[in-house]
Amino acid sequence: MTESSYDSINYMKYLTLFLLLLVFLYGATHFPATTGTMTVSQMTYSELPIYCVDTDEPVLSLTFDSAWGTEDLDDILSILDKHKAKAVFFVTGDWAKKNPDAIRKIDNAGHEIGNHGDNHKHMPALSKEEIAAEIQGCHNAVYEITGKDMSLFRAPYSDWNDTVVDVAHMMGYSAINQSVDSLDWKDYGVSAIVKQVCENKNLDKGSIILLHNGSKYTRDALDTTLTNLEQAGYHFVPLSELIYTSDYYIDHTGKQFLKNKNNE
Repeated sequence: MTESSYDSINYMKYLTLFLLLLVFLYGATHFPATTGTMTVSQMTYSELPIYCVDTDEPVLSLTFDSAWGTEDLDDILSILDKHKAKAVFFVTGDWAKKNPDAIRKIDNAGHEIGNHGDNHKHMPALSKEEIAAEIQGCHNAVYEITGKDMSLFRAPYSDWNDTVVDVAHMMGYSAINQSVDSLDWKDYGVSAIVKQVCENKNLDKGSIILLHNGSKYTRDALDTTLTNLEQAGYHFVPLSELIYTSDYYIDHTGKQFLKNKNNE
């Protein structure tokens, strides 16, 4: 191979490295981290969101997706209070703007508010810029009502790809899915919800449970569901207390593990 050929190869290597550096810098500046509890530098990147958490404690986290209706919210909050259970409500920006009093009720009751996108769109169908705009739009809507930043993001329809997770991380959010889906949105009835949660094959220490306010039977199923879980030995913790925000990894099932767990 001639000297000019070697020079050409070296030039292409340096050019490739330079272009990769530009891509990295663009992502870091175009998607700045918010003031949530987690920064990009702390993240261990994974293509999967958090489905559940490895823990020795018999704890569960309750989550509600909130995009439609408020008629059952007072009852849900009352039942959660009865069981001394703190949940996270993943709200859309559109829902928050239409129901600011509901946001205040959730916040004043001591529950966490999470980001569910601005308009409940299928995130994998969007560009990076559009995903960021959806997340930021909801963030801004809730901040205007509560004065608080959010740090937990669940994609609408639990619909993820690598880009959605990556953008959420770059914006300072933990990406959250669930290991136990109540299927309450299918309106199968009270007993179906109770069974789907309490007899779920994935129910275990560290499970994240998905429910919805605004669904037909959730309100009526919630008290029995929580009672059954308590009788099985579980208790409820806020999601921000369950997940790890640094020094972790996520396996192929979406289960989050703390690195060097024995050195806690």
